[in-house]
Amino acid sequence: MFRTPQVILFSEDVSRAAEFYTGLGFTETFRVPAEGEPIHIDLVLDGYKIGVASVASTRDDHGLDPVSQGQRAAVILWTDDTAAAYAELTADGAPALAAPHRWLDRLLIAWTADPDGNPIQIVQQL
Repeated sequence: MFRTPQVILFSEDVSRAAEFYTGLGFTETFRVPAEGEPIHIDLVLDGYKIGVASVASTRDDHGLDPVSQGQRAAVILWTDDTAAAYAELTADGAPALAAPHRWLDRLLIAWTADPDGNPIQIVQQL
């Protein structure tokens, strides 16, 4: 009945959010409108698809009242080197939410956030 799941993140600045995710290796696959300031952008990384939608468009076009900031959802990114990825992201200005730490003696996890405050978990298997 359902197929191709995707998460949509709400943002006051769709371009800024999409630029952040393309910097993490995501590739833009869809944009509305095609020219000018976007109200929606879809991105994909290794088969994982997220979208970024403008708060104003979601409110005006669909009658919803989305929240644009805070810890509403988490994006999980697996890596081979959590410490290096965390260091690079925080050096580039992403907030340091939790430094790399072992969890369950199987994973090394760190937390940062995107420009809208959505937590980003960086995780590697030990």
